[in-house]
Amino acid sequence: MTFEQRAEQLLSQMSLEEKINQLCSQMLYSVGDGYEENRAHTRQNFRNPGHFMHYEKDVATPFAVAERINRDVQLSMDAQPHGIPPIEHGEALHGAQWGMATCFPQPIGMASTFDEELVGQIGDAIGKECAAVGVRQVLSPVVNIARDPRWGRTIETFGEDVLLSCQMGAAICRGLQQNGVIATPKHYADNYAHGGRDSHASDTSERTLREVYLKPFEACVKQGGALSLMAAYNSWDGIPCSMNKHLLTDILRDEWRFDGFVVSDYGGVGGVSYAHSLTDDPERSLGCCLQAGLDIELPDSTPEQFYLALEKGYMQEEDIDRAVLRVLTAKFRIGLMDAPLVDPALAGETVRCEAHKALALKAARRSMVLLKNEGLLPLCKTKIKKLAVFGAGADVLPVGQNYSGPYRRDWTAPDGKTPLAYLRDYLSPDTQVIFAEDDRMEEVAAQCDVALYFTAMVEGEGMDRADIRLPSVIQAKQEDDHAIIVGKKSFEIKADQEESIRKMTAANPHSAVILLGGSPVDVSAWEDGCAAILEAWYPGEQGARALTEILFGEICPSGKLPITFPRSAGQLPLFYAAKPSGRGYGYVDNDGSPRYPFGYGLSYTQFALGTPTLSTDGNTLTVSLSVKNTGAFDGAEVVLVYLSGRHGEVVLPRMELKAYKRVEIPQNGEVSLSLSLPSDAFCYYGRTLQYGMHDADYTLSVGTSCKDIAATAELSVREGRIIIP
Repeated sequence: MTFEQRAEQLLSQMSLEEKINQLCSQMLYSVGDGYEENRAHTRQNFRNPGHFMHYEKDVATPFAVAERINRDVQLSMDAQPHGIPPIEHGEALHGAQWGMATCFPQPIGMASTFDEELVGQIGDAIGKECAAVGVRQVLSPVVNIARDPRWGRTIETFGEDVLLSCQMGAAICRGLQQNGVIATPKHYADNYAHGGRDSHASDTSERTLREVYLKPFEACVKQGGALSLMAAYNSWDGIPCSMNKHLLTDILRDEWRFDGFVVSDYGGVGGVSYAHSLTDDPERSLGCCLQAGLDIELPDSTPEQFYLALEKGYMQEEDIDRAVLRVLTAKFRIGLMDAPLVDPALAGETVRCEAHKALALKAARRSMVLLKNEGLLPLCKTKIKKLAVFGAGADVLPVGQNYSGPYRRDWTAPDGKTPLAYLRDYLSPDTQVIFAEDDRMEEVAAQCDVALYFTAMVEGEGMDRADIRLPSVIQAKQEDDHAIIVGKKSFEIKADQEESIRKMTAANPHSAVILLGGSPVDVSAWEDGCAAILEAWYPGEQGARALTEILFGEICPSGKLPITFPRSAGQLPLFYAAKPSGRGYGYVDNDGSPRYPFGYGLSYTQFALGTPTLSTDGNTLTVSLSVKNTGAFDGAEVVLVYLSGRHGEVVLPRMELKAYKRVEIPQNGEVSLSLSLPSDAFCYYGRTLQYGMHDADYTLSVGTSCKDIAATAELSVREGRIIIP
């Protein structure tokens, strides 16, 4: 029998009560005394208790978490006639968030690697560390396109580019699901609005929605095999995403043939009433959402709500059957029905094993982007006798506070080190590392050989920013349970960071700034005085080691920007793949160009791209070229291939990434590359929103950023075939 046939057979044997419980959920914050009495074990969707086991106690071991989840699952199975195991879910943005699992770079850093194979390995490791303790669904990845860094959740995304977000999102999904863990791409669909405001009403046209914001979700479904999706809080086209039939049924199921289940964002169904004011009856909201294509309301929903909705005629039993069939099919597909319990003894062998920590280090090394270097880097370990270290980010684990660590607990590990701690261990005892508050900036910086400033940011879910400069005031955390679930806290930033950096560089010209954050910042007020700027993002648990290795030249920086750095907030939104202006791009005070463009990133070595040659069979274009390392270091380069379209049915973007490849090349080495652009690279939505290879002329550009172009070529599409002149 197929998975769906097994699900249909089981569904036919279930009572209405059992079916309703398949769609009900629960989250309890306390896993202490009284937990099991308060747990409604007949419900079938739980926020896993492992997330809450560490608060005001010793950190729970993977063994203890696995035992607790096993008991949760067993009690739930014992509480209903057919013994169906529940789905225990959690977060996994850049590591399994049920406890102190391996902590990888935040997704914006993953995207900077331009290495979806590596990101797929990260997804596999996260999947293994979730499955090891019994977490079988994760509410990730975030595949919203981030084109305004004022949005606080930019940190969670893969940046501004459609292709990059598609590839990274699909890779994460594949990695998770090959371990029997359901991936849940979010937030479907267009999750922020003008000014980077989270969850505000979207007035994005259907054309733009399809061209940009839906594509990563489609890739996660079709290429990544995602078995779930999370509906966003916001409304699109006047209808909340949780009850938007056009999104949840017409596009997702009828067009993309998605056969998994859809969950709400936490409280999203209730938001139809209290946020959007679309209904005055919570049961009506539930019925509207279920009929539109939503299946499960998270994190809390009760059977009573369903019975009332049925009684009032807001839904029918067939609506419940349809949703339950999707959920049961997914449970069979991931193997949950056949092996619902885990072996706790194996959890400790899997979680933060040496292989996963090595993977976290590899990802951290590849994620960092060198933005500026006027001969300061790499530093010479033997020549520095005094090193000055400043900034609120210097003595904090560089994991980022967004979705890092369990309930009300920062991520921690005995071997986790801050940048300051790692620098002190790395440098010889003869080197003095002086860590000072900013009020001693000029005094300390002047007496040292080199000065480093580690910045701090306040950002994340519910923390949108009107100002993209480095924060300079204390920003309090928002005290609510949902905020605490995702780990929303704030640094106590005591100094004006921009002023501190200016003082440091004035006192010591051998100064570098290490940006620790999850989104672009305005560097205009202090950049000129810096000899070097390294964008480290939040590089994860191994980040302190990786950035030290880069600063001292043991690793050559190779990360590339997955998002544009503007000159100021006034340019926003600013992204490279914009459509042509009817008049111009500049402002009174600047030409509208970015400070650092998409794809930008310096190295300690140099690369030369050979002249590309093009070939096609009419359906696929192949771009072949050589890349040579002409510098003094082993290194890695990312080759980017763009298309600029014109003379089509509709206006096309000025430039779009269509292929990329990261290659490792030793000093004086040379490699030959072939990059394929499938027919889909030449497809777009025509005047009637018909998707296909419509006629157009194209300029193909090959380079190392959207501004650093080594070669161009002309080609066209006619009658569905690629033509090279």
